[in-house]
Amino acid sequence: MTITTGKAIPKRRWAIGVLLGIGILINYFDRINISVAGPQLTEAFKLSPAELGVLFSAFFWPYALLQVPAGMLLDRYGVTRIGRWGAFLWGLASAITAAASGFGGVFVARAMLGVAEAPAFPVGSKATGYWFPRKERALATAIFDAAAKFSNVIGVPLVAFVVVKLGWRWGFGVTAILSFAYFLAFYFIYRDPSQDTKLSQAERDYIVQGGATPEGQTQVGVVNMLGYLLTKAKVWGLTIGFAAYGYSFYLFLTWLPGYLVKTMHMDILKSAEFAAIPWAVATATDLVVGGWLIDHLISRGNNETRVRKTVLVVGMLFGLAVFGATQTVDPVWAIMWISIALGGLAAAAPVGWSLPSLIAPRGGVGTVGGIMNFINNLMGVVAPIVTGVIVGATNSFTNAFAVAGVVLVVGIVSFVFVMGPIEAIPDRD
Repeated sequence: MTITTGKAIPKRRWAIGVLLGIGILINYFDRINISVAGPQLTEAFKLSPAELGVLFSAFFWPYALLQVPAGMLLDRYGVTRIGRWGAFLWGLASAITAAASGFGGVFVARAMLGVAEAPAFPVGSKATGYWFPRKERALATAIFDAAAKFSNVIGVPLVAFVVVKLGWRWGFGVTAILSFAYFLAFYFIYRDPSQDTKLSQAERDYIVQGGATPEGQTQVGVVNMLGYLLTKAKVWGLTIGFAAYGYSFYLFLTWLPGYLVKTMHMDILKSAEFAAIPWAVATATDLVVGGWLIDHLISRGNNETRVRKTVLVVGMLFGLAVFGATQTVDPVWAIMWISIALGGLAAAAPVGWSLPSLIAPRGGVGTVGGIMNFINNLMGVVAPIVTGVIVGATNSFTNAFAVAGVVLVVGIVSFVFVMGPIEAIPDRD
């Protein structure tokens, strides 16, 4: 059922979508600053490539382990409360990182940041389900997912400039200031649709009748919901497939500046400029293909499962272009291959993040998102360490990129043969 009056629907939901996107943008400034500061940290603390990889992974250990508990808390206490606390705590953790006094201090502070940011993406996914009808879900999801990529376009050069001019500590200090500013914005602006006094009745009807995720808690209980979801092949197909995407994403997120410095012999500022190119491509494909194109095709009557899974699989196939980067030492060609790979992965990512709100039973969106993002972010632990070990042993990124390609193949198989149709899992009695 849809609204058929000729009146224009207000756009309050898109203001909320942009707010969520800004949050993820700043959230990722907090994550990428350590990869930009990596060369200075290596010099300051005399780190080996493997040790730097461990430092890169410090954020992801607690971040990954807390995804399922964070999703369960989100389903229990709601987007507004968890979103506020998360934004405040990640600003505090960034400030502590800036004051750390050694390798151990930076490691602990980054682990604290992982705890604070654990609910960030599940909050975005659940809020998008509340605020958008199904036919707008892809673009709405792409807004906050593209922000993760766009953070590298503007965040890497910004942090690189600050690090070069003021030192690595200010690279973390600036992101702490931005994080506290976002906390204030979220506190005063975000409400769930049923509590938002600026949401018109016409727009609320449009959202609800368009298939928005119903607000409210599951009647099953969060622990029982978790046990129920873990028995579903659809959840595991989504989880394994998205983890394969995560391996390549986190490899580039943590190691791309270091790859350009080490393999292409660039300084920090030049590597930041080159690294921004593939992330700019990823931002564009995320919004245009993973967002607008999917919604456009579905609105024209195309089968929803076929459209979403086609973009998902084709995008990950483009991710295999990472193999091309293993065959060149020319920075222009290397960036071209990496841009193709990241562009394809970015087109697939909004599909992955829209799926929890599309397949979860009532009250289970946060838990499905938590399960998916838990395994996905284990790749944030594995990818930096495996890459660091391979680079340290071979003095080359060739085999590290090849491993990423193999993992992508596993993910494609999981999406195609394990996940099945994109439809809601039945509610548990």
